Amino acid sequence: MKKYAHIIATGSHAPERVLSNFELEKMVETSAEWIINRTGIKNRHISSKETASSDLATMAARKVLDRAGILAADIDLILLATVTPDKPLPSTACIVQDNLGAANAGVMDIVAACSGFIYGLSIAKAMIESSQCRNILVIGVETLSKIVNWQDRNTCVLFGDGSGAALVTALDEPGGILGTYLKSNGQLANLLTVPAGGGRQPLDPVNILNGDRFIHMVGPEVYKHAVRAMEEAGESVLKKTGLKPSDIALMIPHQANIRIIDSTAKKLMIPPDRVFVNIQEYGNTSAASIAIALDEAVTGGRIK
Repeated sequence: MKKYAHIIATGSHAPERVLSNFELEKMVETSAEWIINRTGIKNRHISSKETASSDLATMAARKVLDRAGILAADIDLILLATVTPDKPLPSTACIVQDNLGAANAGVMDIVAACSGFIYGLSIAKAMIESSQCRNILVIGVETLSKIVNWQDRNTCVLFGDGSGAALVTALDEPGGILGTYLKSNGQLANLLTVPAGGGRQPLDPVNILNGDRFIHMVGPEVYKHAVRAMEEAGESVLKKTGLKPSDIALMIPHQANIRIIDSTAKKLMIPPDRVFVNIQEYGNTSAASIAIALDEAVTGGRIK
């Protein structure tokens, strides 16, 4: 019998420390008004020095298991999306597996930046529909404050830390994840990058001093391509699933910039009251962004 991939529970967690725009005014040459007008961001959550991505991910995952009413031993696969792993190896998913006691699970990290959680849901759908797994835990988590240059006003105002997770389960009932759309453009890879710390440019005293271990971004170009990419993804998955904009109860976009969100919704003909936005509280949490928003939409009663 065919199985369908349903999201049956969600969870999220953010560090207690909140960094406001007004505090950033005292750190770099910017203003609270400029940040909110250009990005929609008011606050972002910042993890402590001792807190790693696995810690935030574990907190979100435990909420999911509790809400789903299943044991960690029932998880078949853990997919964890992040660009801020605890360490190069083992995978952060492996560390979370140990924290949860999910001894029967396979584990894998996904490095797809802001698209990571969506890649995780797509993989989960494929694994369930091919009868390879029954319960898959998909996590998006970032501690971007660890790789932000707090002297670079072009990037430090944008990013925050947090985690979100979802349990994708195989059910006989039709529905669940109806369709996915994945695409990348490697030609644009240098628009948003952390230059040092990998095999191409291992960390050394020089590149550490130069700030190459931090996020570097060509903001205007990223903005331009992000608008086009989100519009294309939305249009493509609607066409793929045979749905119309009027069928969509709620659009939960990546929370990178309020102007990108507004532009995407307008292009897809989805009215503002059917678009979920929480960028004002978290900023851009990359792979955690959609996962956190999904959980808040569920717990806030916006979707069922």
